Amino acid sequence: MAISNVIKTDEVGFDKIINSTSKPILVDFYADWCGPCKTLAPILDQLSKDYKNALVAKVNVDDNQDLAAKFGIRSIPTLIIFKNAKQVETLNGVFTASELQKKLEVYE
Repeated sequence: MAISNVIKTDEVGFDKIINSTSKPILVDFYADWCGPCKTLAPILDQLSKDYKNALVAKVNVDDNQDLAAKFGIRSIPTLIIFKNAKQVETLNGVFTASELQKKLEVYE
């Protein structure tokens, strides 16, 4: 099994990741107990391996409540796309890899 390219981050490393590249960054706000989040996880793993024009990161909302509050996370999974360290789009729910890739291509 291939290693995932999804970056797990927390409140300490979040800004560093968001400021690390000019590529779009898709951040998944999730929880381990969330069923739809578990459905989305392998989709994000595949996207991170197949689509090299963006980064994919994950933030556990239970472990990073202040960060979740900062971005107004009210339901999970919530996906936020960042470009040049700015929040440019927010998505809620489960998407296919191709749907997410199309969303990210807008910000290349």
